[in-house]
Amino acid sequence: QAAETLPAQLDVPDVLAFLADRLRVQLRTEGARHDVLAAVLGLGIDDDLVRLLARTNAVADLLGTDDGANLLAAYRRAANILRIEEKKDGPHDGAVDPRFLEAPEELALAQALERVEADVARLLGHERFAPAMEALASLRPKLDAFFDKVTVNAERPELRRNRLRLLSRVRAAMHLAADFSRIEGQ
Repeated sequence: QAAETLPAQLDVPDVLAFLADRLRVQLRTEGARHDVLAAVLGLGIDDDLVRLLARTNAVADLLGTDDGANLLAAYRRAANILRIEEKKDGPHDGAVDPRFLEAPEELALAQALERVEADVARLLGHERFAPAMEALASLRPKLDAFFDKVTVNAERPELRRNRLRLLSRVRAAMHLAADFSRIEGQ
């Protein structure tokens, strides 16, 4: 009798959205962070709820560490700078030009990003979420040094553009795991 009330064709995206919403409610009931689930769901790249939950747990575990909290703070700083500067002159996507990596800290960050982006993509592809988060966390000291020693809005336009592209790559690397702009508080 219940089958008679079902529509002739199920709308898969609607069903997945319903299940994701139920998962969000269940996690909230268990005391888990709904914003972390929203950050993972915000990527819109996976419809496997078991994988989504595993990724959500790995992101939550990362954020529960000092490195994770500091990485989130650095992400927010990069994202805020990009938001402001993109209003002025559009997106800062594109390749980072190694000729304009003048400060040792920006060169170190660029080199770390090369390694981390590849590692995170590979690890996520193999559903190794915790090691992927550890790889992201390894960026924290390089980001801290970059923000301590490098002026992003340099007077020379080519330096400014390159540094903004570097920050754009940081944001993109973080978004491989989750949309960290959806993380609340901390």
